[in-house]
Amino acid sequence: MAGKTDFTAEEWKTLLESVMMAGIAVTAADPSGLWGTLKESMASARTVVGAKHDASGLVKAIAGEFETGEGRATARDGLRTQLSGKGPPEIVAKSLEILKQAAAIVSAKAPGDAAAFKAWLQHISQAVAEAATEGGFLGFGGVRVSDAEKATLAHITESLGLAP
Repeated sequence: MAGKTDFTAEEWKTLLESVMMAGIAVTAADPSGLWGTLKESMASARTVVGAKHDASGLVKAIAGEFETGEGRATARDGLRTQLSGKGPPEIVAKSLEILKQAAAIVSAKAPGDAAAFKAWLQHISQAVAEAATEGGFLGFGGVRVSDAEKATLAHITESLGLAP
């Protein structure tokens, strides 16, 4: 089982950022307004916290980092640096880039944990996509996962090197 000590500080920061970027990519692909964004953020947080209790190995170690002030600050500061001043299309592109980097880091340094880690990131993005309906009016109508979100989910799967 790999953990924080198996990675450089920069690699670990990328792994923490990737957890957040998995959800942010979907949210930026088709912004859902205030309530939709809140629902999507909550879905991401629930998925991360749930992994601390349900997962094993590297996924559990990374999820556990989000329970510490240092881990949250590292992820938050990294996101601020990576996404500051960017609009939704650039946010999606940067998120996909970080996900690809994280997948490569884990595949190289912790191949035994790579499949579970990539599946977890994919699960986060799927949970975010399904958290709020897109389109419609005042919560009525719309679709659970928009075409833009479906396309972004496909790009996430590709960036992580997973089969569609």
